[in-house]
Amino acid sequence: MRSVLFVCLGNICRSPAAEGVMLDVVDNAGLSDAVQVDSAGTGGWHVGNMADSRMRAAANRRGYDLQSRARQVTADDIEQFDLVIAMDQSNLENLKRLAVGRADNIHMLGEYLDADNPPDVPDPYYGGESGFDQVLDMIERACPEILKTLMES
Repeated sequence: MRSVLFVCLGNICRSPAAEGVMLDVVDNAGLSDAVQVDSAGTGGWHVGNMADSRMRAAANRRGYDLQSRARQVTADDIEQFDLVIAMDQSNLENLKRLAVGRADNIHMLGEYLDADNPPDVPDPYYGGESGFDQVLDMIERACPEILKTLMES
């Protein structure tokens, strides 16, 4: 079984959205039994909470049901997941510091949008509704490429 972990700061906006979108992409590809998808946060402030209600609403409008609960990423996650996808440069750096052994599996989601100049996925938490849609747009474009990479590795 292949596996991918999406990571943002609190695991209540960007990474649970990526998890939800990726689950849909995996299901549509008929690979639900072959791919594990999860999400986590580098910070532990929201552990146990559902995704932010604004992100759940934005995702719902696009047909995604975000059901996961926030958890904090661990060094074991980095060892065990085939791909660990950070939402921005700060999360990428935190993940690399947390990594005990391997770090070659840690990438930014933006790499799947523009390999030469990977953009951060902006945190929509303090912004308006359009920020949540912008994040979902980026995630929807990246997830098919992430799945392709995951299945080829």
